[in-house]
Amino acid sequence: MGDPRGFLKVRTRRELAERPVEQRIKDWFDVHAESGLQSWTTEQAARCMDCGTPFCMTGCPLGNLIPEWNDLVRQEQWEDAYQRLSLTNNFPEVTGRICPALCESACVLGIHQPPTMIKNDECTIIDQAWDLDYVKPMPPQRLTDQTVAVVGSGPAGLSAAQQLTRAGHTVVVYEKDDALGGLMRYGIPNFKLEKTLLDRRVKQMEAEGTRFETGVEIGKDISWDDLRDRYDAVVVAIGSRVPRDMKIPGRELDGIHFAMEFLPDATRRIYGAPLEHDITAKDKHVIVIGGGDTGSDCLGTSIRQGAKDVTVLQIMPKEPSTRPDNQPWPTFARLYQKTTSMAEGGEYLYSTDSVNFIGSDEEQERIHIENSTTAEGFVADEHGHVTGLKVVSVAPGENGPFTRQPGTERVLPADLVLISVGFLHPDTTTIVDQLPVELDKRGNIARDDKFATSQDGVFVCGDAGRGQSLVVWAIAEGRSCAAAVDEYLSSEHTSELPAPIKASTRPMMLPR
Repeated sequence: MGDPRGFLKVRTRRELAERPVEQRIKDWFDVHAESGLQSWTTEQAARCMDCGTPFCMTGCPLGNLIPEWNDLVRQEQWEDAYQRLSLTNNFPEVTGRICPALCESACVLGIHQPPTMIKNDECTIIDQAWDLDYVKPMPPQRLTDQTVAVVGSGPAGLSAAQQLTRAGHTVVVYEKDDALGGLMRYGIPNFKLEKTLLDRRVKQMEAEGTRFETGVEIGKDISWDDLRDRYDAVVVAIGSRVPRDMKIPGRELDGIHFAMEFLPDATRRIYGAPLEHDITAKDKHVIVIGGGDTGSDCLGTSIRQGAKDVTVLQIMPKEPSTRPDNQPWPTFARLYQKTTSMAEGGEYLYSTDSVNFIGSDEEQERIHIENSTTAEGFVADEHGHVTGLKVVSVAPGENGPFTRQPGTERVLPADLVLISVGFLHPDTTTIVDQLPVELDKRGNIARDDKFATSQDGVFVCGDAGRGQSLVVWAIAEGRSCAAAVDEYLSSEHTSELPAPIKASTRPMMLPR
């Protein structure tokens, strides 16, 4: 720490400026007007206190060396900062943009001031590293005769593949989509994560020796048991793609879709890729059920597609603006944060539950009689298409935290309903049939503390094993899983990779 009083001299936190709403909703580019090194970057980095016990590092699943590279940012030592950052994180350009920053919630400065801008420093370091040509391929110094198949190219699969390639193993990544990245590619909208960031990382990995096979669905194009026979080890990183549904009356109506049937095609349109569902929000009353990050992504995407209006429903009450007593520092506090999409328009309805979907002439007539204002603009659809959603307010009561409140039922117009209430577990239909692995009680692929499944030589990491989680956890698990696979393949433990550690502890560091 160069200036022990830096956090006293600079007490305010400076965020990246965003482009005007009226400008950015007309395109799919990054919402920010600023990126990379700014005039105030080093001043903000100087706020880091270099704590004797850096809780920020314990808050980060990757164990990033945050105080070290914060000080290097302050000194504008970009190459050294990049080296320290890349010791623990394979894809900081991703986490620096879309991670909820668990580290900042654990920042000691955050007890009495806004926390250090860790996330922005991380993003600045890697952007500078690319601009200054510090990011180079790191091919292994030697090759083993071991082969590994990685199924899935999301953050867990890519980080595991990169680690194993750098350890000298021959790695092939199989991806069922036409492009690599998993939900980073087709789940997260381009205005939050531009796909050129993924493309340049893939090129780096190809230069290191990792091979990629897109448009190949394991279990269909190649059976799981055949894949196991071809390789010395298999890493399953297929994510958690089975969505949680809403079993309420009217669910069978047309125009009701899962969020992940809607969002991927928005990105496919941008890059000219074939569409799978061809769903658009243009000129529609859109309702998004679920107020999390995916719901926010649906909001921003619908606005850009030209929706008439967008309403986002959240069954939970609005989050507090300050840390509640039951979420003490340094734990991650679920606080209200206005996303960039929320700033662009739409309406959020908190403490609101869905009762049933509407699409019949009979119900339409009743709505006009009971609530002509709410029903204004409704068009009865005799072909089974959704025209509305009946909702009700909820509050803590005798039936639990979501007790429906009498007299609060109303109907919202809806031409398109997007269900965004999370994911249940990975799609294990084919792997259980062709290469039977045990599942846990939640439907995830069961594993031990070395990421090994019940099948010898088959490992699992990321959401497929831990359940729906964050990108930062997926990267952490991919790295730790790679260490476990390397140990499995090398009986003499001569690889450069460290010994594996449990997923619940801080993952390994990347060898230089």
